[in-house]
Amino acid sequence: MGKTLTESLKMLLNETFEGPENGGSYYTDSKPNTGIFGTLEGVDAEDASLSIHGSTIAAHADHIRYYLWVIRTMISGGEFEKDWGASWTISQVDEAKWTEIKEGLQTEYHTLLADIDTIDLEEWLTNVNATIAHSAYHLGALRQMLKALEGEK
Repeated sequence: MGKTLTESLKMLLNETFEGPENGGSYYTDSKPNTGIFGTLEGVDAEDASLSIHGSTIAAHADHIRYYLWVIRTMISGGEFEKDWGASWTISQVDEAKWTEIKEGLQTEYHTLLADIDTIDLEEWLTNVNATIAHSAYHLGALRQMLKALEGEK
């Protein structure tokens, strides 16, 4: 499990969260800002709080943040109880809470990205791959929610 695997994982996480680089893409649109952060960039607290298909954009963003925290805590050997239900309780957010969720998501992502350089990938490869898949799923959900929101306006 060498540098090539580490670089590949980081590149796919980067595309999922920050968007593709150099005009090319492995699975997102090749346009700029098509990752999670770019997708959330223009969303205000009011739109993040609207129920779309039974959930909110804020809930999805916070759930992704929570998932990253769980994976990082597992990798570091920390003790905790998972509460997936609690990660979906966000509905109404004001601008301060919405900013907190987005900043927390950025922090968890950047910390995991840095951790990949130091973890035992033989032990944690499935978890890191699952993080990419899970986050990509929610990226798609967020983009569909935004399309539904645009259709309503």
